[in-house]
Amino acid sequence: MSTSSNLMELKEEQIREKYKLAEAMLDGFDHTPRIASKRETEPARERSSGLGTRRRFRSTTPGLVTRSTARPQGVQLGARISSADDDDPLMSPLQATVLHALRRALAVAQAMSDQFADQTGLSDLMRDNLAGTLDRSRGTEFVELLGASALISLHVFANMTDFLLTNASAAETDAAESQIGEVEEIVIDNPQLALHGALWELDQDLALFAKSDQQLLHVVTGYCEKLMEKISLRASTTSRLQPFLDASYRIEADDFEISGFSPTSRAQSSKLTMTFKKPHEVVGNHIAKYQSMKLSKMLMAYDFDRKLNPFAELGGFIFTFMGDGQPGTGKTTLIQMMAGLISEYCQNADYPFRYQNLSTDSIDSYQGKSAQNAKAFIQNVIDPNVIGFGTIDDIDQLAGKRGDRQSSAGQLEITAVLMESFAGANTVIRGNCTFGMFSNYPENVDDALRQRAGARFLVDGPQSREDYIDILHLLIGKNHSIPIGDHELFEAQAIQKAVAASYDAHARPHETGLLNVFDKINDQVGKLDTLAKLGTYLKAIQEADSRFTGRAIKNITDAIKVRAMDFELPDEWMEDTGLFLFKDYDTKKNMIAELAQPITVEMVIQEINRYADSEFRYADKSDEVAIENSVREMGRLEEARRRYANGITKS
Repeated sequence: MSTSSNLMELKEEQIREKYKLAEAMLDGFDHTPRIASKRETEPARERSSGLGTRRRFRSTTPGLVTRSTARPQGVQLGARISSADDDDPLMSPLQATVLHALRRALAVAQAMSDQFADQTGLSDLMRDNLAGTLDRSRGTEFVELLGASALISLHVFANMTDFLLTNASAAETDAAESQIGEVEEIVIDNPQLALHGALWELDQDLALFAKSDQQLLHVVTGYCEKLMEKISLRASTTSRLQPFLDASYRIEADDFEISGFSPTSRAQSSKLTMTFKKPHEVVGNHIAKYQSMKLSKMLMAYDFDRKLNPFAELGGFIFTFMGDGQPGTGKTTLIQMMAGLISEYCQNADYPFRYQNLSTDSIDSYQGKSAQNAKAFIQNVIDPNVIGFGTIDDIDQLAGKRGDRQSSAGQLEITAVLMESFAGANTVIRGNCTFGMFSNYPENVDDALRQRAGARFLVDGPQSREDYIDILHLLIGKNHSIPIGDHELFEAQAIQKAVAASYDAHARPHETGLLNVFDKINDQVGKLDTLAKLGTYLKAIQEADSRFTGRAIKNITDAIKVRAMDFELPDEWMEDTGLFLFKDYDTKKNMIAELAQPITVEMVIQEINRYADSEFRYADKSDEVAIENSVREMGRLEEARRRYANGITKS
C-alpha cells in the first residue's frame, strides 16, 4: 500500500547539510526573550570534564556560538538534556534519543525553510537585503515572507520532534505528565530567530519540570504539541503561506510527511483488549446493527493515496452517530461488534487500525487539560494514515450541557472541543474514521452537540419473543442439555429481513407529539409525495419544536443518502483485497456508484420520522427532567420557609 504518490520528497542531502547548524543550536546560543518572561532557573550543568560531551567543531554561523563560548545566560539545551538525571554522570539512551530527535527536527525545519524560500522568491529578497539593494516597494512582501517562513520552521520542528519521539513516549507509560504552561516565546522575525525562541522556552521548561528521563520526554513532547497548536492558530491569519499549504512533502528515511500545519503521527494501530462480538451476538437493535456493519465496510473503502473515501465524495458516509437507549440494551455490545469487524478487516488488508474511547477519566480539574485530552483523542482518531474508530460512552456525563449549573468547567471544555471537531469551520471529513456517541440519557446532552450526530441509532435491545429466546440461548452458555423447543435460533436476527421491517415501521412516527404533527399535515395536504409537501411537514415539525433547525435537515438528508447507499459491500471484497480494497480510487468510486439505488419518497419519510422521533423523545425527557427538578426545588423552598417561620434551624 503506497501512501507517497502525491508527495514531494525533501532530499536527505539537503537535510544533512543542516546538521552542523542544528548541532550548534543545541550546543549553545544567546537569546533575549521578547514575549515570555525569564524564569528563575539554574544554568545547565556540564558533565564532568573527562566524559567528552563537547562537540568536535565550532559553529561558523554568524549569531550562533558554541557551548564553550556561550555566556552564562545563554541557552545550552544539549547540556540541559544530558543533566536531566543529576545522579548519573553518563548520558542515558533516552537523553541521546531526545537529542537526536531535536537535531533531526531542527535540520528538517531549516531545509523546509530553504525550500519555501526558493519557491516564493524569498531567497532572492534575502540576498538583496544582505547586499543593501532591496527595493523599498518589496519591503512589506519581504517581511511577510520571513514571518511565514518562521511559522513553517517552528511547526515543522515541533511536528517532527513529536513524531520522532512517539515510540519512546509510548514506552514510558508510567511517566507523569508535566504541566508546562502555555507557549509564549513565538518570534517570527525570521526562521533562525524563531527557532532560537522556541529552544529558549523549551530550555526554561526543562529546567523547571524535567527532573528525570521520563519527565524529560513528557516535557519535550508536551511543549511540541502546544507549540503546534499555537502556530496553527497563527497560521490561519498569516499571509504568504499558500505555496506551503498547496504542497505536501515526504522524508523517506523517517516515513514522515508534511501536510500544511496538520500534526503528523505514526500510522500505528492501537492495542485492543476488548472482547469482540459477532453480529449474531447482537440481539435486536436491527437498524443500529445493520448500519454499524455497513459503516465498518465503508471505512475500508478509504484510499490511502488520495486520502479520501469514495463514500465521503458520493454521499452516504457517517462521520458521527449517536446511539441511545436504556441501560442494558446493548450499546457496549454494539461497540464490541463494530470494533471487532473493523479490526478483522484491517488485519486482512494490513491497514493500521486505531480505536480509542474518550472516558470520564479525561475530565481534569486543571484548567485547559480536559480540552487538551479531548483534542488528543480527536487527533488520534482522525489521523489520515490510519482507519479510526472513536467512541464516547456515557457522553451525557462527559460533555457538559451549556447553561446547566451542574456542568463543570472540564465538561464544558470537552463539549466545545467536540462541537468544533465534529462540525466546525476546519472539520475535514476524509472518510477514514467515524465517531460514535452513546448515552442512556441523550436528553442531558447539549442540544447543539447532539445535533452534530449525523445518524441516530436507537439501541433498544431485544423486543420480540424470538429476540428473548435468542439472547437467553446466547447468554446461558453451553453447559446444559435443555432443548431449544419450537424456535429457529437467530432466524429473527436475519439482518435484511429485520431491517426492512424496522424501516417500514417508521412510515408513521412513534412519538405522540410528532404523530399529531404528521396526521395534521396529512389532513391538510394529503399524501406526502412531493418535495413541497415534505417541506411543509418539516416546517410543521419546526413549529412544534424550535430545536428542529437547518442542521437537523442536513442530518436527515445525510441519512437519506446513506439509504441510497443501502447495501453492504460484499464480504468477498473484504476477504480478497485485490477485488476492491487495493484498487485505485477512481475504480473503487465507480464500483460503489454502480451499487447505489435511487432515493424514494418512502425513504425520505422514514428518515424524517426516524430523526424527528429521536428529537421529540429527547425533548420530552429533557422537559420532564426539568419539571421534576423544578418541583423538587419548590418543595425545598417551601420546607425552608416553614422552618424559618417556626424558628427551626435543624430537622
